[in-house]
Amino acid sequence: MTNSWRFSTLADRHRALGSNLEDWSGMGTAWSYDGDPMAEYMAIRTKAGLMDVSGLKKVQLMGPAASQVIERATTRNMEKLMPGRSVYAAMLNDAGKFVDDCVIYRTGPNAFMLVHGSGAGHEQLSTYAQGRDVSMRFDDNLHDLSLQGPLAVDYLAKHVPGIRDLAYFSHMQTSLFGKPAMISRTGYTGERGYELFVRGQDAPMVWDRILDEGKEMGIIPCRFTTLDLLRTESYLLFFPYDNSEMYPFENEGPGDTLWELGLDFTVSPGKTGFRGAEEHYRLKGKERFKIWGLKLEGTNVPGNGAPVFKDGKKVGVVTQAMHSPLNNHTIAIARLPVDCANDSTRLVVNCETHGEIAATSSPMPFYDIEKKRRTAKG
Repeated sequence: MTNSWRFSTLADRHRALGSNLEDWSGMGTAWSYDGDPMAEYMAIRTKAGLMDVSGLKKVQLMGPAASQVIERATTRNMEKLMPGRSVYAAMLNDAGKFVDDCVIYRTGPNAFMLVHGSGAGHEQLSTYAQGRDVSMRFDDNLHDLSLQGPLAVDYLAKHVPGIRDLAYFSHMQTSLFGKPAMISRTGYTGERGYELFVRGQDAPMVWDRILDEGKEMGIIPCRFTTLDLLRTESYLLFFPYDNSEMYPFENEGPGDTLWELGLDFTVSPGKTGFRGAEEHYRLKGKERFKIWGLKLEGTNVPGNGAPVFKDGKKVGVVTQAMHSPLNNHTIAIARLPVDCANDSTRLVVNCETHGEIAATSSPMPFYDIEKKRRTAKG
């Protein structure tokens, strides 16, 4: 935690579970617990799990110019986002390259909250807020507890009226255990789940009560890195761990296009005027690589950074891999050549631990392809 300047009020809970609270985005985060992370993966896929994702940064923007600031800084059209709804968006630099992603929550006509990770989101918003009629506030007291899994709604329905009617990417201002809360139907797991935004002083009580009451349902605490297992199956990228900031080009600086990352869907149809827009559109069809999937033979899991070969020549790199005994597959997210972005190219992953692993390129996601689980109703 030597680099940490932000602190979760749940730190003692994480230490009791075996975490050393490694730094992420300035906050000591429970990257690891004692015990088997696969048990946590199974809980979220079949029951429910509770994670502290308060390391995500929360920025409140309010005022007549708030929507214009967000329009300039992100790829989404704010005129189509109504209060009570949220949307996933990207942020680019002047070169049209990805620098951060975020979820934008519209909490009122002139009020928004942006939640982002360790990229340049805060700096981007600050730049466009200068000189405008907008109040921008970094809210580090707001904690984010993520309750994910098919039984999450059954648990919350005991305490939150109307939770079953909350649609995917919608949120509600409510109370939880007698404390103020904003509950959002979002998450980072590919399951039906909810993010519980609560005050720091209330977070320990909320954490304890969910785990105590939910124990008989199989709800357990989950470490941050369990998300890597879930996101690999569900094609959810994690900046900068899938990006050229981590895997640089030989003769270029860092920066990937949305076309390369498969995130071009985050640009609202026809939108112009956001930072990097002209370069974004110009770079369509000029992809240097593609973020793509691999299906691996056997159960051995290659490490991050394992090189990918085609016909004996290195062509790509694995950014994240996992094996699921539940779904009986070994899979990976990789950076691959454009001509391998299909579902039939035979490749080989060279793993330092396990040696050569045969692989085949594959579209993503690998799990719940039609996204019926995360969007389920009732």
